[in-house]
Amino acid sequence: MGHRIFLAGASGAIGRRLVPQLVAAGHEVTATTRQAAKVEDIRALGADPLVVDVFDAHGLRAAVLAAKPEIVIHQLTDLPAGLDPSKMAEAIARNARIRDEGTRNLVEAAKAAGAKRLIAQSIAWVYAPGAEPHAESDALDSGAEGGRAVSVGGVIALEKHVLDASLITGIVLRYGHLYGPGTGAAAAADPAVHVDAAANAALLAVERGTQGAFNVAEPNGHITTDKAVAELGWRAGFRLAG
Repeated sequence: MGHRIFLAGASGAIGRRLVPQLVAAGHEVTATTRQAAKVEDIRALGADPLVVDVFDAHGLRAAVLAAKPEIVIHQLTDLPAGLDPSKMAEAIARNARIRDEGTRNLVEAAKAAGAKRLIAQSIAWVYAPGAEPHAESDALDSGAEGGRAVSVGGVIALEKHVLDASLITGIVLRYGHLYGPGTGAAAAADPAVHVDAAANAALLAVERGTQGAFNVAEPNGHITTDKAVAELGWRAGFRLAG
């Protein structure tokens, strides 16, 4: 049974690999981008494209209300191509703003539209120092300093917005470092996850996800992914054909 889905961030690395999976599963997808140049790419993947800025709370709310989604998926990021080191400091601040202000706007829009489920991208390397591997119940690194403090602060804000949203099942996918098509990386440091498998976790969360956080990464010594495997039926080896 297909659902009406509003996917924020369809032209990002995960979004581009997620849209075909959602469409193939029979879902009706409204997919957003900030860039008009990306509209035809999204349409070619089978979704209904929409240009919207997540910082425009009024415009975003109107867009989500018009789409009438049962499920909202948050895959918004603002990172430079290939994670260009010369641009990362500025990008970290922009990304943190998306995770806090952008997520808050998206949650409010989802609630206004009566969405039942909200699935959001988080990251898996923000746990506080301690015994490894980290399970989802372990504390996040609220005592971080410098650039890490900016990133962790954004993640903590995002997860709070999503998991505390009343009347909505909030699901947070804590992804490992991405590699694969569209990421600019052929491999990644642990915890790592292929972009196709990362996108597949979001598809699985549409049907099977329960309230809370899920670590999503290949087997590694830093975090445990037992919960995603057991509850979502997720497989790290999943790849899109072709």
